[in-house]
Amino acid sequence: MASRERARIFGVLGDPVDHSLSPAMQNAAFVATQLPHLYLRFRVPARALRGALGEARQLAMGGLNLTLPLKEAVLPLLDALTPEAERIGAVNTVVFAEGGKRLHGDNTDGRGFLAALRGRATIRGTHAVLIGAGGAARAVGTALLTAGSASLTIANRTLARAERLAEHLTRLGPTPITLAPLEALAQGRTLERASLVVNTTPLGLLGAPLRLRAEASPRACLFVDLVYAAEPTPFLARAARAGRSTLDGTSLLLQQGALAFELWTRRRAPRAAMARALRAAGLGAHATPLTRRGAAATVSSRRPPRS
Repeated sequence: MASRERARIFGVLGDPVDHSLSPAMQNAAFVATQLPHLYLRFRVPARALRGALGEARQLAMGGLNLTLPLKEAVLPLLDALTPEAERIGAVNTVVFAEGGKRLHGDNTDGRGFLAALRGRATIRGTHAVLIGAGGAARAVGTALLTAGSASLTIANRTLARAERLAEHLTRLGPTPITLAPLEALAQGRTLERASLVVNTTPLGLLGAPLRLRAEASPRACLFVDLVYAAEPTPFLARAARAGRSTLDGTSLLLQQGALAFELWTRRRAPRAAMARALRAAGLGAHATPLTRRGAAATVSSRRPPRS
């Protein structure tokens, strides 16, 4: 039976955004749940965000996702934030409330990250290294501390930005946080005690290298890149050559997208249909099933096609 719900437009805003596979995943979810909605990509630089949100209100859109460089820039432009978004200090999901009159910001990145790591890494009581200090790093760092990391190192090109992130995360509790320049990764410093190393920077989208002495980490250390691409990113390829386990951003894409779908529609997300759409787009073709509870969510790192 077809849905009687009024068709709405949903979308992802960012710059760049052509690489995003969220449209394939979310449109598959709408089809699976017989909802008449459409999800699109919109290239929006930070300077144009205020105008884009105004147009979204006028169009009475159903909901939005935000990616680089908008996750922090959107904060003063919203009518309300969920406790999760306030705790993280960044927004990746916008819900249109009261018929589109009010825009509520939420963040599903942290919960999606923990879901993607389930069965792959131990967080509680261990040391993690976080590379980057932007909106994605805020979500991952908050998730790690909330999940019980014993200590955290933030490695970033700009020390002042890393200091701001560390100051933000210290509000969550007394977990020791240290700072390091990116050069420390090339020397192997900060990696000796790591159980988890997470790259939150967009370097993998460009195929840009990140100098890394992965063999300095314990053998059981898991290396995670939030980017999903056609070939292993240089970061993951370097870790794999050192014999370390790796995970790209496909499972995070699925999990955070499913949570966003549920916020917008108040329906349970059809994760199996969403995972099939990602596989059809070239992600996770040789992976353990993305939706199996407790499964190792290993996927081939693939670059999304441009359209």
